[in-house]
Amino acid sequence: MKTYRKSELRQMVLARRDTIPPIWRQTRSQALTRQVQALPEFATAGTVMAYMSMGSEFDTSTLVDAVLARGARLVLPRVDRASKTLALYQVEDLQDSLQAGVWGIREPDPRRCREAVLAEVDCILMPGAVFDRERHRLGYGGGFYDKLLARPERRAATIAVAFVEQLVPAVPVEAHDMPVDILVSDDGLYR
Repeated sequence: MKTYRKSELRQMVLARRDTIPPIWRQTRSQALTRQVQALPEFATAGTVMAYMSMGSEFDTSTLVDAVLARGARLVLPRVDRASKTLALYQVEDLQDSLQAGVWGIREPDPRRCREAVLAEVDCILMPGAVFDRERHRLGYGGGFYDKLLARPERRAATIAVAFVEQLVPAVPVEAHDMPVDILVSDDGLYR
């Protein structure tokens, strides 16, 4: 099997994900959302950190709505490009509290949202470009989530959702790379 550099693998898999027709992507996102909602780590979490999807990503809108609807705290990240870190904010209103941030991602408006503390987050829903069935993840190349997960105060379970088109036999990993706790995909649940 040919080995790819991370950048090549990311580009190849994202191009494959982009070919999923929007109607299929939406239908499959709904099925994957039901699987995530059934996970005890998600269903019982008092504070859930999620992200607002964009482009051809798994659609997170139903999950973030569900967090707020059940009365849990919703935390969303805001990219700080200068420090290459994520600032966390509690979001109570998705309509009035978000604004376009880096790369057009909808992020919390710091004037309308309170800062959140990572130590209080019970469950983290993580984005990613490429995954394997051993739950290793390749992000979009900025290292933002790797830095977040390495922080000593993190105690949250990590969950990622991927279309089967995003799965490869093996993601290249380095010593600091940590697999997610749970990977939900069209072809199964990996713990």
